Amino acid sequence: QARLEVSGGGSAQPGGPLRLSCAGSGFSVSDQIMTWHRQAPDEAREWLATLAPNGATFYSDSAKSRFTVSGDDYKNTLFLQMDSLEPEDTAVYYCQNVDSATWGQGAWVTVSS
Repeated sequence: QARLEVSGGGSAQPGGPLRLSCAGSGFSVSDQIMTWHRQAPDEAREWLATLAPNGATFYSDSAKSRFTVSGDDYKNTLFLQMDSLEPEDTAVYYCQNVDSATWGQGAWVTVSS
């Protein structure tokens, strides 16, 4: 059974970095289309980034230039490196295995001074 566990959420200062991890079990993260999303309070869930099995990456306009998606085959983990964080980045962040339609449980990220 495919499962995803998100970690690394928490508080960050404006302009600072934070890295989220999404550990996979029951499947190989590198063999699947993996995505990151977020949902701010009272807003719809928003796609941020995709990592394809061939290593190709895709980003939304809001994530481009500040966020980087990557994977670690040994750890079977997907990452989202977030830099230059802004208060508007405050949201619950989710990872997804697109092929199995599996979602991680989500992690709060709060950006404030």
